[in-house]
Amino acid sequence: MGVRPQSLAPAPVASPRGRLLGMVLLASVCCCVPVSAPAVHCQQCRIQCCNADYIAAISSNALPEDVLLDVDYCTALRAYSVCTRKTAKSCRGDLVYHSAVFRIKELFAQYNCSSDGPTSSARAPGTQDPLVSKICDYERSSSFQKKFAHCGLFGDPHLRTFKDEFQTCKVEGAWPLIDNQYLSVQVTNVPVVTGSSATATSKITLIFKSYQGCTEQKVYQASTEDLPLAFNDGTRNGGQQEGASSLRILEKPDSNQVEIQAHYIGSTVIIRQVGHYLTFAIRVPEETLNLSEESPVLQLCLHGCPKNELIQEHRLWLSKSSPLWPSSQQVYTVETAAEQCRRVLQVEDVYFQSCVFDLLTTGDPEFSMAAYGALEDLKALYPSRLALHAASKTVSVPGRALALCQTAVFAVWWVLAFLTLLWCS
Repeated sequence: MGVRPQSLAPAPVASPRGRLLGMVLLASVCCCVPVSAPAVHCQQCRIQCCNADYIAAISSNALPEDVLLDVDYCTALRAYSVCTRKTAKSCRGDLVYHSAVFRIKELFAQYNCSSDGPTSSARAPGTQDPLVSKICDYERSSSFQKKFAHCGLFGDPHLRTFKDEFQTCKVEGAWPLIDNQYLSVQVTNVPVVTGSSATATSKITLIFKSYQGCTEQKVYQASTEDLPLAFNDGTRNGGQQEGASSLRILEKPDSNQVEIQAHYIGSTVIIRQVGHYLTFAIRVPEETLNLSEESPVLQLCLHGCPKNELIQEHRLWLSKSSPLWPSSQQVYTVETAAEQCRRVLQVEDVYFQSCVFDLLTTGDPEFSMAAYGALEDLKALYPSRLALHAASKTVSVPGRALALCQTAVFAVWWVLAFLTLLWCS
């Protein structure tokens, strides 16, 4: 272990640690951020937040001078390094950020600190390092603008993408919904009815990737036979790290659903079991998605289904007296399917239309609850999106549209016939 850093005082100091603190103080002054302020307003580049947290960690209030040993300083330095790495992408052109990274490397060598090890000091049970607490709470640790994106997959199957595109797809087999640096989600879809191209989700696998200080890598797997209340390793949180509570599984008694909260990435997942199949819904911060960038990795939630996997619903609507698939469990017409869906959905929107489509393709009345569950998840995860949802709440059901059209044509015919009789007389 190297020589213990000298005491930090307001006056300039010559030690490397002192020079780093001086650099942080100067950066705070240049950005008009008072160092003594209890909270720092972080711009898109979060380096000022990292600076403020580092100062708090090594200040005399946080670590008294007679307790501040090399091991404590190395712990604070590691936490500072972790914080800067997590803001690397948004700080690529920031001079203060690059200066901090350079000085941190020097200090690691100067005081013989290892980059591997704890990022928080031992403390009393039930308490948490403020720095770790902030890092593991996305809404506190970033320039969070409270702009969320929602993705949902339900029925046989209907996809609502992060870009609010609504699609119905075949996608039989295993398909990736999300695959980024934080999370991977894969679904497996199986055919619902013989002779139909419609499928439904029978298995969902989530991989929450390791996030230093917050969670170990965790795998959750749900199937039609099992909707577990724990990750594959039997735990219900992020593991042994201090910020492990930032990833947790919430029990929803007697609801056939599981909610997984990942506070460190600002995300919430809801998985439901509806009949013999599963539904999926997630809310994530928009700024974690890079919606404007083209990703080479296929992600259905981000890109939608491939064109050759899309199902054009309007081509599958038949007359009011014919079922869509004679081999389905129960014979539904457009009219009877719409009547069934009105019992669970109050608004005739895209979810209502999906409900009707599912009943026609499967003949399974339980599928009406898939659209209902998806709408309930939207309400729970993204209430503000309901305003947009309600704006286009009337989506005509083809059977009703056909009847209205026939009535209108018939009325026009009678008017023309009446005018013809008047003209001839």
